[in-house]
Amino acid sequence: MRNSAKLKLRLLSATIISSTMLAMPAMAQSEESEEGASGNTILVTATRRATTIMDTPINITAVSAEELQRQRIDDIRDIADFTPGVTISDTGGGTTGDIVLRGLNATDVDDFGSNFDDALGIYLGEVPLYYDFKLIDIERVETLLGPQGTLYGLGTLAGAIRYIPNRPDPTAIEGSFHARGYAKSESDDFGYQVDGVINLPIVRDHIAFRSATGYYFDPGYIDYPLLVQEPGISNPQPDGPDSITQAGYDANLFEAEDLNFERTFTSRNQLLFQTDDNLQLLLTYAYQQTKTDGASSNSAGVLGTGVYENASRFEEPVDRHAHLASAQINANIADIVDVVATGAYTETKFDALGDVTDLLLDLDYGYELYPGFAGFFQSDQKRKQKNAEIRFVSSHGGPLSWVLGGFYNENKFNSDYAERLPNHPWGDPATNPEFLEYVSYVESEVKEKAVFGEATFQIIPQWQVTAGARYFDYTSTIAGAAALPFLGDPLDPRELDVNGGDDGQDGWVWKFNTSFDITPDIMIYGTYSKGYRLGGPNRVAPCPPDIPVDPTEYTGDQIICALPNEEQYGPDTTKNLELGIRAQLFDDILSLNFNVFQIKWDGIQVNSATTYGVTGITVNGGTGESEGFETSFVIRPVPQLTIRGTYSYLDAKLTQDVPGLISVNDPAGTYPSAPISIDALDGDRLPGSAKNSGSLGVTYVTPMADGELIANWTAVYRGNVVSRLGYERAFGDLIPSFTTHRASVAYEWDNYTISLWANNIFNNDAIVSVTNDRSRTGLNDGVVLRYYRQVPLNPRTVGVEGRVSF
Repeated sequence: MRNSAKLKLRLLSATIISSTMLAMPAMAQSEESEEGASGNTILVTATRRATTIMDTPINITAVSAEELQRQRIDDIRDIADFTPGVTISDTGGGTTGDIVLRGLNATDVDDFGSNFDDALGIYLGEVPLYYDFKLIDIERVETLLGPQGTLYGLGTLAGAIRYIPNRPDPTAIEGSFHARGYAKSESDDFGYQVDGVINLPIVRDHIAFRSATGYYFDPGYIDYPLLVQEPGISNPQPDGPDSITQAGYDANLFEAEDLNFERTFTSRNQLLFQTDDNLQLLLTYAYQQTKTDGASSNSAGVLGTGVYENASRFEEPVDRHAHLASAQINANIADIVDVVATGAYTETKFDALGDVTDLLLDLDYGYELYPGFAGFFQSDQKRKQKNAEIRFVSSHGGPLSWVLGGFYNENKFNSDYAERLPNHPWGDPATNPEFLEYVSYVESEVKEKAVFGEATFQIIPQWQVTAGARYFDYTSTIAGAAALPFLGDPLDPRELDVNGGDDGQDGWVWKFNTSFDITPDIMIYGTYSKGYRLGGPNRVAPCPPDIPVDPTEYTGDQIICALPNEEQYGPDTTKNLELGIRAQLFDDILSLNFNVFQIKWDGIQVNSATTYGVTGITVNGGTGESEGFETSFVIRPVPQLTIRGTYSYLDAKLTQDVPGLISVNDPAGTYPSAPISIDALDGDRLPGSAKNSGSLGVTYVTPMADGELIANWTAVYRGNVVSRLGYERAFGDLIPSFTTHRASVAYEWDNYTISLWANNIFNNDAIVSVTNDRSRTGLNDGVVLRYYRQVPLNPRTVGVEGRVSF
């Protein structure tokens, strides 16, 4: 035990540092880990304590830094290939993407992805932020499957994905430099990536700085051959709905190639202060910006377009960025408890422009009667989040260990949206020079407070039991308005009366877990846990108070808005029962993980549409279930050869009929038509996840000269995916299964690595996702809709890269 003088000094230092940092966000406990002595055991910190995967009695997978580098896993889109139970459809760099854990998703798939998803948590260290930060200088990526509501809370209905970065080292100067160049089929450009890491001790053993910075250019492969030359003047369909003559093309249209490129700059900087290992302050600032000019989807052959061609009338650029500033204070008190003060401020901004013509054709307002009709939208969104946590983790040893803590989160969202119809005759250039057809703004705020705790008791050395609970309380507010300038409304919706409302709920989630070591190399475990996802405001401007609930009673002009019962949606919950086994057999020749699970889902948050304007919103509807099994293994029959495999099976479906949940056009595929709602049925498969998926990889290492030659081949299988609930009745798709192959050959010596590699070796052009259903296709007054899109797999890519460390 430390003497009282040392203890007082540390407590005084902690008080001074805490007071200094009071006005700033604080961050979480250091998440250090290292490979075990055998070289194949990864330490993880998902339980808020450092344990090997073998000793962690929950369903967790971890991808090490070595595997991240060798498999060229640049961001979260590649994680699913090596993590059973995870489905991620790569829809390009315009968003973080749609991530589905264990099938817990009821939302239609799309070609765009998502910038926010509170069904799962993504963490950079201890900071929750749904963003696809590049995986530079990352020690490992941990994926926790199943509800994690007690220790993690926010956004862990389905699980959590944690990026664990390398931390500053105050004892040594070190760094690395990495460069990659490659060619991609279907693209005229070459791709490249450069990144570097530097670690600098400023005061040895006490202060250190670490920076990881990179720039990525991923070339595009989707062409836009049908862009209008002069919006509202040029005819987007000069020769009818079937084909375009050269003369019609030259007079009205032009082409831009490879628009779905990705340009990303990323930087993460950390500054560590420590008196010793028992008192630390870590400051972090991370920034990332991504730009692209087009979607990664085609137009399913409309007007003769091909697999890698999009028929949009406008380029569709996206500019998005994220700031993350955090601070972290750790203090050990007398080897009894670790006190961890955490917190962060994050800000994300998303600016996008896209073709809105087909939405307006689908709404059938008659704009298409003017031959030059073409419109685009502009969306500017900003999300600001503050969160803080204090956590007490026992360090006194003995059969009882525990965690207690409190959490606060504040999430503010602002959106400005406008649709423009340039040069349309229904607009008045004198009073509406930008030809604004629809404008809206939405402001919302969600605040959550929570307290939580877990306790573990070691009944005998081989058997432990854990119980935990979390109480949460949240409030939600929304305000906004929408205007239709073509119909005489003001150009700025803020000139209208503000509409909105408040909501909120509280509740409990819990967890029970036990594990038993049959032998030192075989562990069985079981978990029964509850997870939750907050409710919140829909991102649609509320209706004015004089709008009737029954649309048949409305006799006014066109309007897009949310009725009072459409402004907010409530929380949903999951209950997860899981049994698993971990084993290391035959002197570590075989490592095996296997689990079976059943998840009951209640109050499912699902896609729907507003009564007025058929604009997408979220509602609560029905119950669901996801059950299946997951397994992974590593076999090392000889020291030079490693065989890795994963497989998962899941059956995710509704377990209750939900009347009027699914919106389709009636009659389908032709106009005039009107949106109707059909029922979702008990047994409908949940969209967005593969029932069967897996991977198999072989790595061979052999000495050569002064280094090692490392060869790898990995095959990844994704089973079929349904595009929406009730896809057979709702004009959705059963997206077929596909298999991809990747390979690499690398030579490593001293601190150098050079490698040749290829992804999607056989250039499979399989469809990975679609957007919109097939009832919204066909002709409207002779104009063909281009609403339905498909996302093809990223084409074959071949490259070379090098890495040096010091």
